[in-house]
Amino acid sequence: MNHDMTSPSGAKSRLSTHSVFGAPCWVTLTSRDLKATEEFYSAVLGWQWRPARLGDHFRIALAGGAPVAGIAAVAAMWQMAVAWTPYFAVASADEAASRVQERGGTAAVGPISLPPGRAALLADRDGATFGVWEGELFTDWETWRNSRPAFIRLHTRDAFDAAIFYGQIFDWASDRPGCCEVEYDGDEVVLLSQGDVVARILSGALEAAPDPTIRPHWQVHFAVDDVTACARAAELHGGSVLSESRDEAVLRDADGAQFTVTARGLGR
Repeated sequence: MNHDMTSPSGAKSRLSTHSVFGAPCWVTLTSRDLKATEEFYSAVLGWQWRPARLGDHFRIALAGGAPVAGIAAVAAMWQMAVAWTPYFAVASADEAASRVQERGGTAAVGPISLPPGRAALLADRDGATFGVWEGELFTDWETWRNSRPAFIRLHTRDAFDAAIFYGQIFDWASDRPGCCEVEYDGDEVVLLSQGDVVARILSGALEAAPDPTIRPHWQVHFAVDDVTACARAAELHGGSVLSESRDEAVLRDADGAQFTVTARGLGR
């Protein structure tokens, strides 16, 4: 989703999803209360904030002045789940949504116009939610890509079956110039864009599991300097710790959205 197209100087980014198609291009949190969300993530991850072009319900999260993620306080307004969602760049949001539905997935929201582009919130056939964005990418997108503050993993029933599904949606490993490549690392599927690992797909999720951390889902990871400090801060500010090790912790924010903090520099 495009949250912010205009730089402080008023210049606009010209990079579009036509040049980075099929790759993760942004992560977004839908929340209920913008102020509470800002306070939680400022305390846990040290983020700062700037306004977004889409309006008063949207913010860009910054870490050290660089963009990290978008916040959309529209969960109640648009009757959407409180959740972190990765977005993938596509040449056509309408075509991507059609491909998803043709292959047994669902379209939850959209495609809708969010000038200067179009977005859709979708789910794969195992129920994992993701988004697509068609259009210009936000100002400083190259900074976001190069600094890699966020990383995504799909926990799914069958990694290889999921790779086929997403490959057909996003033209992965096709003969199209610039497409994402797919490699295999044991029982994991690894997605690369321009030579960089940008996502991993893991098997083992259970569709009917009562625990949402075990059901198929895209998990958003943020690189941090101190995993333990983030976990304690989450607990102090109304969140919870679902699992924790020295290098990684799965957290839930005060609104119920799940995310992971991973030690900076840990190999992807």
